[in-house]
Amino acid sequence: MTGGHAGAWERLFPLLLVPLLLGAAAAYLALTVRAGRRAPWPVARTAAFGAGLALLAVALLPPLGGAGHHPGFAGHMAQHLLIGMYAPLALVLGAPLTLTLRALSAARARRLTAVLASAPCRLLARPAPAFLLATGSLVPLYCTSLYDWCAAHPWTHPLLHLHFLLAGCLWAHVVAGPDPLPARAAVRTRLVWLGGAIAVHALLSQALYGGWGTVVHAPVDDVRAGAQLMYYGGDIAELLLAAALVSTWRPVRAARVRPAP
Repeated sequence: MTGGHAGAWERLFPLLLVPLLLGAAAAYLALTVRAGRRAPWPVARTAAFGAGLALLAVALLPPLGGAGHHPGFAGHMAQHLLIGMYAPLALVLGAPLTLTLRALSAARARRLTAVLASAPCRLLARPAPAFLLATGSLVPLYCTSLYDWCAAHPWTHPLLHLHFLLAGCLWAHVVAGPDPLPARAAVRTRLVWLGGAIAVHALLSQALYGGWGTVVHAPVDDVRAGAQLMYYGGDIAELLLAAALVSTWRPVRAARVRPAP
């Protein structure tokens, strides 16, 4: 992309992104109004969804983000955390699927429920695919030349960000989402997978900091700053996800058997 075209795209990108984010907010609010005719929609859900959109705006708009702009490895890692971990959790806690089901007519809600119960959706609803897409994909990104290739080709940045967002939303939905999920794994199983994600983030961030087995061509201080962001920022995000998961835990109490008279 030439300098003139890059500058024009830099100016055009916010004009495209801002209406998209505002449109998502308006659509969510419209659904809350429609669903609220039957029962009040929790304000906390709306606030969570709004916070997710705000985090996306911080990550994607200047000065941190921008079309054709590469903020360095530390900036890239900050974007990854915001787009792939923090924003998805907030968006998922907004329960957009539940809101949509409440706002739709009974017939349309049944059709959407049938789609969610389809074989592809049931497969994605398992922890393993969500783990591989959200966490496992970081290994080839930083342990091969893929990151350097993406850094050298600005047109790949929106695709990488879209992957972070969709994979992060899927992971948050599978682990701790309040929306309906077919064949949801047990809480203990989800905690094990979440522990695996924490371990991968910790090991990969330490490998990046020490330069062991990773392929990121950037100044050492920049890489180490990004690795520290991944280590501490990732831990906080995973702890928030764990808290959301534990809040859904409803232990089943054994029925008390009274002795016969």
